[in-house]
Amino acid sequence: MELRIGSATANVELAGGRLSSLVIDGLELLVSKAAPDTKATRWGSFPMAPWAGRLPFGKLHFDGDDYEFPLTSPPHANHGVSHLQDWSIASETSTQLVITTTLDDPWPFGGSATQTFTLAEDALTVGIEIANDERAMPALTGWHPWFRRQLDRGQSAEIAVSPSHTYELDADMIPTGNLIAVPAPPWNETFVGMAAPPVIRWADALELEISSTFDHWVVFTEPEHALCVEPQSGPPNQLNSAPTIVKPGTPLTGTMTLRWKQLP
Repeated sequence: MELRIGSATANVELAGGRLSSLVIDGLELLVSKAAPDTKATRWGSFPMAPWAGRLPFGKLHFDGDDYEFPLTSPPHANHGVSHLQDWSIASETSTQLVITTTLDDPWPFGGSATQTFTLAEDALTVGIEIANDERAMPALTGWHPWFRRQLDRGQSAEIAVSPSHTYELDADMIPTGNLIAVPAPPWNETFVGMAAPPVIRWADALELEISSTFDHWVVFTEPEHALCVEPQSGPPNQLNSAPTIVKPGTPLTGTMTLRWKQLP
């Protein structure tokens, strides 16, 4: 599905509810499916629901019961199920698309996810709602965009972030709950306390600001070909540690806005 206005074009795939392409003034900003890795969690910008990041060893304890999930990135279950499901169109115009999916197996609680993509001449805003009209369930959500380090013109990407702290990680890359000082890059960190929205700058081409109503940011700069700036409603494993509870009439909602300006 294509949204278009001015020099901006966004493409959304119903398979996975993924933003598969974002082209600004002829420049593709997102890593494409073709290279270098076609795994579902390695390209485009996909929604993470009903959890984001690592669910340790695929285990969830909620309301007195234990649940197990497939280890999609052993030894953990990563990024929920919504990026592996088919979505359907709820409404569509040339600049706005609303899509929805039911949260299915192996997720045992049911519920739904809805995304709204709204394209303007200088920004794309993506909204998400995780809802359940039948019962209470834990939820953690966000997006996982993969941005190209090198566009078809301009210089290699540089990222500017201003967090106050990052989460301490244990040997399995799971937050302990303690906040510590921000280390030197490269990063695979969960940041909090951002003083300003993250910015990616491709000198001589484009600058991109990533803002969100969510206040946790996973920033992954280790790959040579890409970097990820992921707004999330909480840290990885919050589903077990201190979950947001979605229940009838109380969905989990948030937005991510990608705002660009061309550079001389």
